[in-house]
Amino acid sequence: MAFDGFGPRALRFFDELAANNNREWWQANKAWYEADVRAPLEHLLADLADEFGEAKVFRPYRDTRFSADKTPYKTAAAAVIGETPGGASTLYIHLSTEGLLTGGGCYHPMKDQLARLREAIAEDDTGTELEKIVADLDQAGGRVEAHEKLKTAPRGYSADHPRIDLLRQKGLVGMMDHPPADWLYSAQAKERVAADWRSLGPLNTWLERNVGPSELPMPTR
Repeated sequence: MAFDGFGPRALRFFDELAANNNREWWQANKAWYEADVRAPLEHLLADLADEFGEAKVFRPYRDTRFSADKTPYKTAAAAVIGETPGGASTLYIHLSTEGLLTGGGCYHPMKDQLARLREAIAEDDTGTELEKIVADLDQAGGRVEAHEKLKTAPRGYSADHPRIDLLRQKGLVGMMDHPPADWLYSAQAKERVAADWRSLGPLNTWLERNVGPSELPMPTR
């Protein structure tokens, strides 16, 4: 089935889940989730697979083993393309009460990848190329950041480096936020996601070329 928008009550589902995050409510409303959230998301990703690749839709269940928050369900639906252990780039989509978020990049690099990332940021040729990519994303309404940022310059780099803000990032991801709007419930949402992911293409290409996959053994839990 072709994607024709998220269900009309998709965002309301997450509002009510946040207020009733328990198994009883989930079981009573799972069909709502499947019809308005998960099925449309899967149709969207299937429609875009030829251009961007196969996606993985995340499970709606939270891993509460190491968290003080024991609520069992995620209050968002998300999927990723290209998430392989030690990979250099991804594409991402996230639907919640706040609307739609799209993203891409290297979210949590391994130690050797982070070292190569910083070297490439610091080098004039690759660093200035990245600055242009960041500026283009900003012009397109996006932002570039990371899951964590150092308070000071990383070891071996000067605090007055012209790209110190990028050097302090412990990863590199581009993101675009779309607040709730009527187009989320129409086929226009697919065109918005595709346009965002195309805008993120240069960042992922830069990461693949200058960072590449990790050569370290993958951690085990």
